[in-house]
Amino acid sequence: MDTISIAPTDRSPLVEFDFSQGRFRLEGESYPENSASFFAPLLAALRAFLESDDTRPVSFDLAMTYFNSSSAKALMNMFQMLEDAGARGREVVVNWHFHPDDDTMEEFGEDFGLDFENAAFRMRPTPKT
Repeated sequence: MDTISIAPTDRSPLVEFDFSQGRFRLEGESYPENSASFFAPLLAALRAFLESDDTRPVSFDLAMTYFNSSSAKALMNMFQMLEDAGARGREVVVNWHFHPDDDTMEEFGEDFGLDFENAAFRMRPTPKT
């Protein structure tokens, strides 16, 4: 599977999906004009990877500064796929990076983390550089 790299824009996040390493990253703001069309290929690629015979551990890093409700739905779909992969025995770690002064992103991370039982969800306070 080819790596997916998408540069950030004013309305969409940086995307780095490195399937060969099992490393995935979303970073920045996410409120694209059409969230469904932005996230659909990412969701399809992630699903194909997680449902493949590949058993390497998965690390998913998120450093979001803002996202709208449509993007939140896409994130929840990704998280469900990761949780399902963990339930099938795959090692999955989700790292939720947030600035310590950003209570909103911290609370979103805490809320998302409640849904994880089979994949590790780690809160990572990360000062801005």
